[in-house]
Amino acid sequence: MSRILDASACHNLLRSFLAEDIGSGDITTKTTVPAAQRARGEVIAKAPLVLAGIELFMEVFRLLDVTTTAEIFSQDGEELAPGKVPARVNASARALLTGERVALNLLQRLSGVATLTRRFVRAIEGTRAEILDTRKTTPGLRALEKYAVRVGGGRNHRKDLGEAVLIKENHIRLAGGVAAALTAAQAAKGRAAWIEIEVTNLDELGAALTHHPDVILLDNMSPLLVRQAVDVVRKSSAPKNIRTEASGGITLDNVREFAEAGVDWISVGALTHSAPAVDISFEIEPE
Repeated sequence: MSRILDASACHNLLRSFLAEDIGSGDITTKTTVPAAQRARGEVIAKAPLVLAGIELFMEVFRLLDVTTTAEIFSQDGEELAPGKVPARVNASARALLTGERVALNLLQRLSGVATLTRRFVRAIEGTRAEILDTRKTTPGLRALEKYAVRVGGGRNHRKDLGEAVLIKENHIRLAGGVAAALTAAQAAKGRAAWIEIEVTNLDELGAALTHHPDVILLDNMSPLLVRQAVDVVRKSSAPKNIRTEASGGITLDNVREFAEAGVDWISVGALTHSAPAVDISFEIEPE
């Protein structure tokens, strides 16, 4: 679990998910299934997918039954074809039934994020660009969803507001302009991993370059305008290590155009806010 969260944080999160779903108790399972009944559950991919969250899936059942045993045949990051069985779990039948929905929701959600991320990464293969996520994550699931992005081959952008400075249009408006915002942001230079500013046109880009930010976010620009902006950055007298990032309106249909425009980063909010859950089933039988 260390690749996602430390054990304590992971258990606390999963317990909160279980508490939400179980409520005052799983009355259906308790009234229909004997307490001593053991069962085996089999995870089955029903569609092509990139697996993410299989250890979390198993941890749900371990929290409900300490005698749970698991057989994991596929690791996170593996591409599964329909019909593939990545894991089996043996536990109390009650534990499998009570934890099924939470475990499956997480596995389907995280595998969906990883699967969509892999599609974006594949779409730009051979270019210099990298696919990044955003903070457009599900509240409470950010660490898990950002883990799934990494599993899919993407990179994480800011994990939270305290990691880096990212000056967006509302900051610029309230600060009094691009120059004023970047000048003020220098106060965070020792604490921030990087200082980044969003620009929407070439005039704003020129103003930003005079203050040497670490990253310039080219927001909602066409691929042609992004190419022009990248050329401006490269020909400017600003430090040559300034990164460029494209964001806004990025889809699988146009992401390669943005990558070929020469940017370093392409951030895609859809990786986490719009990734569809993949089709995975969990079939339980008596042991």
